Amino acid sequence: MDKIKIAIFGSNGYTGYELVRLLLRHPKAELCYLGSRAYKDEPYFKVYPNTFKKLDLLCKDEDINEVAKEVDLIFTATPQGFCAGVMNESLLQHCKVIDLSADFRLKNANIYEKWYKLEHKAKSFLNEAVYGLSELKREEIKKARLIANPGCYTTTSILALYPLVKHKLIDLNSIIIDAKSGASGAGRGAKEENLFCEINENFKAYGIASHRHTPEIEQELSLAANENITLQFTPHLVPMQRGILASIYTKFKGKINELRSVYENTYKDENFIRILPVGILPQTRFVKGTNFLDINFVFDERTQNLIIIAALDNLLKGAAGQAVQNMNLAFGFDESLGLENLGLL
Repeated sequence: MDKIKIAIFGSNGYTGYELVRLLLRHPKAELCYLGSRAYKDEPYFKVYPNTFKKLDLLCKDEDINEVAKEVDLIFTATPQGFCAGVMNESLLQHCKVIDLSADFRLKNANIYEKWYKLEHKAKSFLNEAVYGLSELKREEIKKARLIANPGCYTTTSILALYPLVKHKLIDLNSIIIDAKSGASGAGRGAKEENLFCEINENFKAYGIASHRHTPEIEQELSLAANENITLQFTPHLVPMQRGILASIYTKFKGKINELRSVYENTYKDENFIRILPVGILPQTRFVKGTNFLDINFVFDERTQNLIIIAALDNLLKGAAGQAVQNMNLAFGFDESLGLENLGLL
C-alpha cells in the first residue's frame, strides 16, 4: 500500500517525540495528527525545536474517535489508563491502534489493577490485544487491530531469557533480573525524584519487589515455558539519559557447549537481536539511537551460575522503535523499514 496516515496521542513525551522522529523519515508514513493537551494549538517545533522546518503540524487535543475516522493508525504514547478509557469497537473499525502504555499488555485485568492501582475500563479487549513483542508474536501482529507495545525492561528481559526458558535449559525458579535504566524511562513529566540534582552523581534501586513490569515479564516467560514462572526483578536508575542494561542470573541445566547455538538458532533470522561474539559484552552506547537488542552471556564455572547481559535503547527498541517495527508488520511493510541505523557512539 501507499503511505499510511498516522496520529500520535501523547506526542510531547519522550516516546512520542521518538515516534515523530522515526516516522518523519519513514517512506510509508504520513504524520497527520499530533495530540498533546499540554501544548494544544502550539506548533510542534515549540515543543521540540529540532523539528523546525521539518514538521509544520500543530499540537491538537481532539476526540480520538473523530481522529480515528481520518487515519489508518493511532499510536497512544499516553499515561496508563488513557487508552483503555477510550477504547471501543467503533474506533478499531476505523483504524488500528498501537498502545505504548501498559493498558493491554496484561491479559488478567485483576493483575493489572493490582500492580497499576487503576480500574481497567476495557476488559473486553484484553483477549483481542496482541502483545507486541515483534520477534515472538510476528504472525499475530500482522493480523491485529490492537497491539500492546511491551515495556522497555520487559523487552530486554523476555528476549534475553526466552531461548533458555523455552527449551527448559535453566532452573525456572532461579531467575534474578538486575536492570539499570537511564532517566528517560521515567518520562518527561516534572517529578522531584527526576530533577538533575536528584539523579546526577547518584545511583539507586527503586520499585523493589513491586515494579510494574514484573508481572508482564512473568506472563510472557510463563507462556514460553508453558508453566508458571515467578522471578526476582529489581530496577535501578543510573545518571544517563537513555539506555537499559540488564544483568540476569540463573542456574543453567543444559550443556554449556551448546548454549551459544541455542541463542543463535533461536534468533538467526532476527535483524534487531544481536548475539555478540565471545568476549564482547553489551553496552548501552552500542545500542543508543537504534532498534537493536544486544545479548551475550558468561557461565561461571565456580558458582555454576549463568550470567546473561542484555542492552537496548529504552526509547527505541524499548518503546518507539519497536512500535514502528510492529507498524511495519501490521501493514505489510518490510519489518526493518525506517529503523536501520547504527548506534550513536
